Amino acid sequence: MREILEGIFTWPWFSQRNGYDFNGYLVRLAGGNLCVDPVEMTAEVLDEIERVGVQRIVLTNRNHFRASMKVKERTGAPIAIHPADAAFAREKGTRIDEELRAGQRVGPLEVVPAAGKSPGEVALHWPERRILFVGDACVGKPPGACALLPDAVIDDKPRLVASLRALAALEFDALLLADGAPILTGGRAALLRLVDGLPR
Repeated sequence: MREILEGIFTWPWFSQRNGYDFNGYLVRLAGGNLCVDPVEMTAEVLDEIERVGVQRIVLTNRNHFRASMKVKERTGAPIAIHPADAAFAREKGTRIDEELRAGQRVGPLEVVPAAGKSPGEVALHWPERRILFVGDACVGKPPGACALLPDAVIDDKPRLVASLRALAALEFDALLLADGAPILTGGRAALLRLVDGLPR
């Protein structure tokens, strides 16, 4: 794992099918560490996650069950996801423990709605540090820019576009994307460029 912002660590897992990295995040917090959208990992990364400990595993959307059970089994941390996306993750063998709902806080992170690609997608906003974690609402491709996933995997594109406009109205600088390259500075500007090119 590498530290990309103070107290925020990430590890990549390259997706041959998509041609870019998937990213898992570990957020070190005094009140208990969060693991956000954990992706596949080496044994060394899993050992390190176990060593530092995890209080909660947060999945931003139904497809990001990925390696969450590996982390749960090693750390005992509960897995949280929005109820609208929970059934899909359960069908993939993920044991869901908690619900994530818009408006609640997970440590210092605010859960904000980001539905459209899936009905229960959420993003995580850390207003004090101007950081936004995004799962599948958009991807970091090419590096420094944002793009949408293919229409074929988006449930409701008009709803997704509306969600992205709402996310772009938040105050943030770092855009920590689960798919593609995270944008550590200028993240809001990159998201605004994507939004400006989308149909109204």
